[in-house]
Order: sequence, then C-alpha cells, then structure tokens
Amino acid sequence: MSVNSHIQNNGGLTRQLAAQNMSFRETAHSGTDPDELSEILSTPNSPIKVSAEGNMPIAFRCNFISVGEVAVADCTYEGTVLVRREAPCDRMIVFLPMEGNACFDGMREQIYSVPARGTILEAGRATGARLFGPRRHFGLFIDQAKIISHLTQMFERTISGDIDFHPHIDLTAGPGLVLQQLVSSLHRGLSGNGPLQRSPLAVGSLCDAAIYLLLESCPNRYSNQLALPAPAPAPRHVKWAIDFMQEHIAEPISLNDIAMAAKVSVRTLQQGFRQFRDTTPMAYLHELRMAAAHRDLLASDAKQGIADVALRWGFTHLGRFAAEYRKRFGQLPSQTLKR
Repeated sequence: MSVNSHIQNNGGLTRQLAAQNMSFRETAHSGTDPDELSEILSTPNSPIKVSAEGNMPIAFRCNFISVGEVAVADCTYEGTVLVRREAPCDRMIVFLPMEGNACFDGMREQIYSVPARGTILEAGRATGARLFGPRRHFGLFIDQAKIISHLTQMFERTISGDIDFHPHIDLTAGPGLVLQQLVSSLHRGLSGNGPLQRSPLAVGSLCDAAIYLLLESCPNRYSNQLALPAPAPAPRHVKWAIDFMQEHIAEPISLNDIAMAAKVSVRTLQQGFRQFRDTTPMAYLHELRMAAAHRDLLASDAKQGIADVALRWGFTHLGRFAAEYRKRFGQLPSQTLKR
C-alpha cells in the first residue's frame, strides 16, 4: 500500500466520507473589462494581468467549477487577449480548444494551442499567453501535489519534481478524445444544479480517471516506468513495518523499533525497503509524516500555525521543513495554509 493511502485512510470508509463532504464551487463571469478578467483568472498565490492588444475591445464569458484540488472551466473570448502571469502557478493546466487559437510562453519555446490539439502546461511552465478570439476552450486545472500523490500511489514510493509532460495531445481520437469528453461531462454535470453535484463519489472517480489518463497516455518522464509490469507484492515484514509506522507516526520511533515490530533484523528490513519501496525505512517514515503535515495544512482553518503542524509530525527545524515541503508539494507550507 502506498504512502498517501496509508495516511489518508484506514479502509474505504474514510475515502467515502471525504467524498461525501466534497465541496463544489461555481463562478460565472462575463464582461469586457481587462482588469475584471485579471481578477477572475488570478489566484492568491499567482496573480495574472490581462490587457487587450492595441487597446482594441475584448469580451469574455467564463464559467469555473472547482472540486477540491481539481477545477474545470468553459471559457469564451472575443478579440486578442494578452495574459501575463506575475508569479508561478501551483497547478497543471490542460487546455482543450474547440475554436480559435492561442499561444503560450513556455520555458524554452512558445506553445501553440489550436482546435483538435490539447495543450498541457505544467505548474510554473507558462509565464504568459495570447488568445486570439473568437476562442473557446475547456480547461482542466489540477493541483501539482495531487498529481504527485497519484504517481506516489502508482509506484508505491516517493515521487518529487517535475513530471515533464509533452505539451500537446491529439483530441481527435484515442486518449485525447476521451479526456475532452471527460472534462466536458464533468463541467456539464456540475454546472447549475447538475446531477453530479449529488454524486461526489462519481465526481471523484471522474477526476481520478482524468489524472490517470494523462499520466498513462501522455508522454512524460515516467512513461517508460509506467509501461513496465507491476512489481511483485511486498513481503510481510515490509507491510508489518509500514503498519507499525502508521500506528506510531507521531511518536519518536527508531529503526530498531521498526525492525522489532516487523520481526526481522535491521539489515533485512533495509534490504526489503530498497527492493520493494525503492527507499529506506526512515525515509519512508519521513514521507508519511510529510504527507500527514500536508493533510493537516490543507484541512486547517488557519487558526493553527505552521510551527504547530510541523512539530506535531516531528519536524523541529522549520526552515528545513519548509524547504523539504516545497520540494515535495511544489509550494511553501504558508501557501497551502492560505488556500
């Protein structure tokens, strides 16, 4: 069982309760003011500045629906809209155009978005865009941390860093066509008083399906590894060790404690984790605690401080905790707390 699945549940019941408490938020906007559009597209951590090319008139109609760490959008633009992102975004964005062209300023080159071809922009990879109206696209927004979490579950080991998706996906057939249909169904089923608002488990499954489809079908850094056969199940002593870590996650347990609970020597335990989890027992425990801190910060009502959360899970050096947290989740603890 994966790191995150150990942290998030003790069986299916917790997942079901979390899904039943899933919150939906829909916002619809239309207008002609670039400053208003700037506010609509901005987030607290990633402000956006919109302008009209040559001060010519523009118009927009945008409908956004957020579901936890995933959001979908249906947006239409008239005129030539210039977009400048003033701070990196912590979400991966997938644009699924139906009409009109767009050009995004990537890290190494410009990325063009045209009908029948989707565009995948990883977090922090695009600094600006030019939309040529009439333009209409569906958008899929996924927190980078959620994608990393899914990869961690698929590999049952710690994943960090960029995923390096190829920026384009064919929408006329195969996985791209299915992805466009998934996002369209999510938006249609959630907008207004759509039927999916009364079926959070279905929404969670559709969101997961979109993420797995991207990871397994769109070329990325992990494509070759994902194509390999699944590894053999971990032996009992590794599972016992993980169960013990989970039960005593907030306690100052040692490597010897874990080995005794797993009923093997320290050397055998280390060998088992290297072979079946591609890590060490203490690194795995560290990851469990980091995931627990992330969960607490996401659920926090801002009344508890970052130091309280860090200390609860055994992180006594706040500067080191912040640096490791950012490497793992793509944002600082303070940014997660402000969500």
